[in-house]
Amino acid sequence: MSERLEKSVSSSDTCEGSQDEGRMMKRREKNRVAAQRSRKRQTQRADLLHQACELLEQRNQKLRREVDSLTEEHHLLTKALKAHEPFCPSMHCFSSSSSSCSLQPDNSAPCCV
Repeated sequence: MSERLEKSVSSSDTCEGSQDEGRMMKRREKNRVAAQRSRKRQTQRADLLHQACELLEQRNQKLRREVDSLTEEHHLLTKALKAHEPFCPSMHCFSSSSSSCSLQPDNSAPCCV
Protein backbone atom coordinates (compact mmCIF):
# COMPACT_ATOMS: atom_id res chain seq x y z
CA MET A 1 0.00 0.00 0.00
CA SER A 2 2.82 2.35 0.61
CA GLU A 3 3.93 1.81 -3.01
CA ARG A 4 0.57 3.04 -4.26
CA LEU A 5 0.77 6.07 -1.99
CA GLU A 6 4.26 6.84 -3.21
CA LYS A 7 3.15 6.52 -6.86
CA SER A 8 0.19 8.85 -6.35
CA VAL A 9 2.32 11.40 -4.50
CA SER A 10 4.98 11.09 -7.17
CA SER A 11 2.50 11.60 -9.98
CA SER A 12 0.95 14.61 -8.22
CA ASP A 13 4.43 16.11 -7.78
CA THR A 14 5.05 15.64 -11.49
CA CYS A 15 1.73 17.27 -12.29
CA GLU A 16 2.47 20.23 -10.00
CA GLY A 17 5.97 20.47 -11.42
CA SER A 18 4.68 20.71 -14.97
CA GLN A 19 2.11 23.32 -13.86
CA ASP A 20 4.87 25.33 -12.22
CA GLU A 21 6.93 24.94 -15.37
CA GLY A 22 4.00 26.12 -17.48
CA ARG A 23 3.45 29.14 -15.25
CA MET A 24 7.14 29.94 -15.34
CA MET A 25 7.17 29.71 -19.16
CA LYS A 26 4.15 32.04 -19.41
CA ARG A 27 5.79 34.46 -17.01
CA ARG A 28 9.04 34.44 -19.00
CA GLU A 29 7.16 35.01 -22.26
CA LYS A 30 5.19 37.88 -20.73
CA ASN A 31 8.41 39.39 -19.40
CA ARG A 32 10.12 39.00 -22.79
CA VAL A 33 7.26 40.79 -24.56
CA ALA A 34 7.26 43.57 -21.95
CA ALA A 35 11.03 44.01 -22.36
CA GLN A 36 10.63 44.23 -26.16
CA ARG A 37 7.94 46.91 -25.76
CA SER A 38 10.13 48.83 -23.33
CA ARG A 39 13.14 48.73 -25.68
CA LYS A 40 10.94 49.84 -28.59
CA ARG A 41 9.59 52.81 -26.61
CA GLN A 42 13.12 53.73 -25.53
CA THR A 43 14.32 53.62 -29.16
CA GLN A 44 11.38 55.76 -30.32
CA ARG A 45 12.04 58.32 -27.59
CA ALA A 46 15.74 58.44 -28.52
CA ASP A 47 14.79 58.96 -32.19
CA LEU A 48 12.47 61.83 -31.27
CA LEU A 49 15.15 63.45 -29.12
CA HIS A 50 17.66 63.09 -31.96
CA GLN A 51 15.26 64.76 -34.42
CA ALA A 52 14.54 67.58 -31.95
CA CYS A 53 18.27 68.05 -31.41
CA GLU A 54 18.91 68.29 -35.17
CA LEU A 55 16.11 70.86 -35.57
CA LEU A 56 17.48 72.94 -32.70
CA GLU A 57 21.00 72.80 -34.15
CA GLN A 58 19.68 73.99 -37.54
CA ARG A 59 17.75 76.82 -35.87
CA ASN A 60 20.83 77.76 -33.86
CA GLN A 61 22.94 77.93 -37.04
CA LYS A 62 20.29 80.07 -38.73
CA LEU A 63 20.14 82.45 -35.76
CA ARG A 64 23.94 82.70 -35.64
CA ARG A 65 24.00 83.63 -39.34
CA GLU A 66 21.31 86.24 -38.65
CA VAL A 67 23.33 87.66 -35.74
CA ASP A 68 26.43 87.82 -37.96
CA SER A 69 24.44 89.56 -40.70
CA LEU A 70 22.91 92.08 -38.27
CA THR A 71 26.31 92.73 -36.67
CA GLU A 72 27.77 93.45 -40.10
CA GLU A 73 24.82 95.72 -40.96
CA HIS A 74 25.25 97.56 -37.64
CA HIS A 75 28.96 98.01 -38.37
CA LEU A 76 28.26 99.39 -41.87
CA LEU A 77 25.53 101.75 -40.65
CA THR A 78 27.74 103.00 -37.81
CA LYS A 79 30.54 103.60 -40.30
CA ALA A 80 28.15 105.44 -42.64
CA LEU A 81 26.87 107.58 -39.77
CA LYS A 82 30.40 108.49 -38.69
CA ALA A 83 31.22 109.49 -42.28
CA HIS A 84 28.03 111.57 -42.52
CA GLU A 85 28.36 113.42 -39.17
CA PRO A 86 30.78 116.14 -40.34
CA PHE A 87 28.43 117.12 -43.18
CA CYS A 88 25.13 117.07 -41.32
CA PRO A 89 24.08 120.14 -39.28
CA SER A 90 21.51 118.15 -37.28
CA MET A 91 24.26 115.86 -36.03
CA HIS A 92 26.53 118.61 -34.75
CA CYS A 93 25.77 117.81 -31.11
CA PHE A 94 27.00 114.25 -31.37
CA SER A 95 30.51 115.23 -32.32
CA SER A 96 30.89 118.28 -30.06
CA SER A 97 31.79 118.09 -26.40
CA SER A 98 29.55 121.01 -25.41
CA SER A 99 27.37 120.29 -22.39
CA SER A 100 24.50 122.37 -23.84
CA CYS A 101 23.82 119.82 -26.59
CA SER A 102 21.20 117.20 -26.18
CA LEU A 103 21.76 113.59 -27.11
CA GLN A 104 18.97 113.78 -29.73
CA PRO A 105 19.55 115.08 -33.26
CA ASP A 106 18.28 118.58 -33.99
CA ASN A 107 15.10 117.88 -35.98
CA SER A 108 14.64 121.54 -36.96
CA ALA A 109 17.90 121.59 -38.92
CA PRO A 110 17.69 120.08 -42.38
CA CYS A 111 19.88 117.05 -42.92
CA CYS A 112 21.99 116.39 -45.96
CA VAL A 113 20.54 113.23 -47.41
